[in-house]
Amino acid sequence: MTDNTAWPTELRIAQNRKSLLVAFDDGYSGTISAELLRVRSPSAEVQGHSPSERKTVPGKIHVMILGVEPVGNYAIRIRFDDMHDSGIYGWPLLRHFASQGEAVMAEYEAELSEKALSREPKFLPRR
Repeated sequence: MTDNTAWPTELRIAQNRKSLLVAFDDGYSGTISAELLRVRSPSAEVQGHSPSERKTVPGKIHVMILGVEPVGNYAIRIRFDDMHDSGIYGWPLLRHFASQGEAVMAEYEAELSEKALSREPKFLPRR
């Protein structure tokens, strides 16, 4: 079974709402940070309509997951506390984030550094 055919058997938001636990039918399970899910959202707002339009989203280190909703039997929609909720996360993408999350975050952090941006928000969120 590959990343493209693994089917989730469990999706669970962590108690602190800062990550999503995903388990797959091939036995693999992993945790994906809310920050990673938010900054690499598959939404057009983040990804644009071509690779050259992709945005680097700074300041999301404290973002939390408010909820997860199924989209058919192929994906989920995640609602974040910054009100972003337009990304549709298919199973292959979730598997990629679960298994390659450290590398994806390292790439994101390098992108932030190149653009003189930060994971920290300019203003602290109200809680």
